Amino acid sequence: MHLPSFETLELQVDDHVATVSLNRPDKANSMSAAMWEELQGCFEWLDSEPMVRAVVLTGNGKHFCAGLDLAIFASVDGESGDPARRAEHFRRKVLRMQDNLTSLERCRKPVLAAIHRTCIGGGVDLVCCADMRYATEDAYFSIREIDIGMAADVGTLQRLPRLIPDGLVRELAYTGRNMDAEEARELGFINRVYEDRETLLREVTAIARAIAAKSPLAVRGSKEMLLYSRDHSVAEGLNYIATWNAGMLSRADLQAGLQAQADKTHAVYED
Repeated sequence: MHLPSFETLELQVDDHVATVSLNRPDKANSMSAAMWEELQGCFEWLDSEPMVRAVVLTGNGKHFCAGLDLAIFASVDGESGDPARRAEHFRRKVLRMQDNLTSLERCRKPVLAAIHRTCIGGGVDLVCCADMRYATEDAYFSIREIDIGMAADVGTLQRLPRLIPDGLVRELAYTGRNMDAEEARELGFINRVYEDRETLLREVTAIARAIAAKSPLAVRGSKEMLLYSRDHSVAEGLNYIATWNAGMLSRADLQAGLQAQADKTHAVYED
């Protein structure tokens, strides 16, 4: 398997689990223009690679992600000409950045975000796209866009209300205050809190390996159903899962799973 290389990301694959690390530690992993595009390229590759069954997203250095690299705004501020055309250009830029992050949701493999220390602005947009989130005790989250005079526009305000109570999303969005790891866990935004980054990565990788040991088709189908059900009615979700399993249920995987249960062993599944 040939791994793609990136300027702003570090990618490793071991035992069906990919680890994607934001890799601008000298910039607190702030999200440069290159990183936005590389995130999409990376997760589209992960989606297409059969050997990958689960993904751990983390950050190198002292911080997980300090949000948007403000240098991105320089190109916008420097534009001139017709205001309507400037507005259209800006809108298309934002839509592209939204698509960059939505690539995590579109990736059929579960994405587990392992967050340490700083996660603000675009970092919150990013981890809202993950399937699950885990953090260190010193982690904190902030919708920091309000402090630079703008509304968050690449996913937080759309996804976070599906993850924690609406009133608390509004408080965080309007004030820009920090939400620490324990509060995030109490609200259900974070699954578990760990003492330090080393423990975090070890434990989250163990969860990812447990997922990778299951039927890849069943895991991918579960992610498809959970995302569909989030955005549709219960009746529509029930109809979709019935149709999905009618065509996508693997008899080989089902037999392997049933036999493993009977033998009290672990099933082995094709990629």
